[in-house]
Amino acid sequence: MADSSDSISIDTETISLGGKEYLVKTHHGTVSVAVFGDQDKPAIVTYPDLALNHISCFQGLFFCPEASSLLLHNFCIYHISPPGHELGASPIGSDDRVPSVDDLADQILEVLNFFGLGAVMCMGVTAGAYILTLFSMKYRQRVLGLILVSPLCRAPSWTEWLLNKVMSNLLYFYGMCGVVKELLLKRYFSKEVRGSAQVPESDIVQTCRRSLDERQSINVWQFLEAMNRRPDLSEGLRKLHCRSLIFVGENSPFHSEALHMTSKLDRRYSALVEVQASGSMVTEEQPHAMLIPIEYFLMGYGLYRPTLSVSPRSPLSLSCISPELLSPESMGLKLKPIKTRISLEV
Repeated sequence: MADSSDSISIDTETISLGGKEYLVKTHHGTVSVAVFGDQDKPAIVTYPDLALNHISCFQGLFFCPEASSLLLHNFCIYHISPPGHELGASPIGSDDRVPSVDDLADQILEVLNFFGLGAVMCMGVTAGAYILTLFSMKYRQRVLGLILVSPLCRAPSWTEWLLNKVMSNLLYFYGMCGVVKELLLKRYFSKEVRGSAQVPESDIVQTCRRSLDERQSINVWQFLEAMNRRPDLSEGLRKLHCRSLIFVGENSPFHSEALHMTSKLDRRYSALVEVQASGSMVTEEQPHAMLIPIEYFLMGYGLYRPTLSVSPRSPLSLSCISPELLSPESMGLKLKPIKTRISLEV
């Protein structure tokens, strides 16, 4: 999969859901980047979780009207997919070297250089949050801030390592079979939206299940293998002085990982938002819970001037936010750990 060329280039360009999709050739393989918005505006770079791409991982957040006015109107979004996770991807050769997490982080640098981007805002979910955190530790001058959703920062626990090995073997020998899909859906979503014998699974889960059918199993296997060999980043987090906003679903299997990461970050530059009634993928399950914290986070950079109107659909309102959240601090605006709740009743 690695490429020996000393340059990077666009191989193809296609139109994808209103954005342009580029295949960028890097020293560690080809990466799909879907670009939405005016490239003269400040950049937000995203990276999804295992077996997902920008459509299945970020569509719920970026396509809701409130997020469109907050993010798509003020920024250019660069959605980077893990190798071979884009729509219509071909299988990666089984003989190609499995990239390391360092290789994946280095790919991001080459993508930024290709598009002529300087320092960017980064947003990642679980495995993608780990890759972007590693990138920010390796290339600190290229990261303005981190918005991380149910992030990982430690090496896999024995439980996670064993579960990943089970998935890895199933992917390698049987492909994207039913067992793998169920394990992945448990990774992403809370039990409430996954349904039961009495309650049908929600539309977002059904849509995600269909998207998993489109993934090339060998490509997912490579990303999973890289993540299962990841090193512990905990000791370096204290030196990470870019501002960090962490979301975690209270029902996420990685809830304790997010709390651990928050404890290791410099509290002057970081904040935690716990989202109730959500699994790991808050971007899809509870996207409205992210809007107001992101809004105030971005205000600290002077990148966004808000209107103080709040969507009636949002589980947050200005009156329920602690006054300390709005106090100018080293983050520009201090974010206190808060919890949000949204009713599951329609």
